[in-house]
Amino acid sequence: MNFILNPWPWYISGPLIAIIMALLLYFGKTFGMSSNLRTMCTMMGADKYSNFFKFNWKDQSWNLTVVAGAIIGGFIATHYLSNDSVTNLNPTTVTELQHMGFKNAGSSLVPNEMYNLEAIRSVKGLLLLIIGGLLVGFGTRYAGGCTSGHAITGLSSLQKPSLIAVIGFFIGGLIMTNFILPLIF
Repeated sequence: MNFILNPWPWYISGPLIAIIMALLLYFGKTFGMSSNLRTMCTMMGADKYSNFFKFNWKDQSWNLTVVAGAIIGGFIATHYLSNDSVTNLNPTTVTELQHMGFKNAGSSLVPNEMYNLEAIRSVKGLLLLIIGGLLVGFGTRYAGGCTSGHAITGLSSLQKPSLIAVIGFFIGGLIMTNFILPLIF
């Protein structure tokens, strides 16, 4: 039972992802979460206001099951298939986070100082949420997809734009982690 309750090793999860990707490629489908936002907006009538949303959304409706599966699967995994252990963070990372003001760094996967109701109610927390959301939305649209779409589908189908996007994601993450996050906190 511990096998189910602990994070799965790469040699189990990696081949499972590869099998799913092979099936998607075989059936001519692509994987990505951000494309679902376009589909949902079109379903709700956004095609009446913008040409970007004028497409046959029914061809992409299968991908909405991926969103539903991610939500349902995440709920089941955290509430029923978890041993409540926290993934061990690097001690250097924990120390650096504590110096930035994250008192309980390492005790959970996300810092309470950013992801609790008090943080969202503060001006700083609300600004971080709004600005971060706008940057993620703009970046996803500008890059032509999200991290999952480019890193999983794009790289597995050997698309050069996806390689460039993934390199950009990593560079952006390094800049955020090492330069911008310490300035904010």
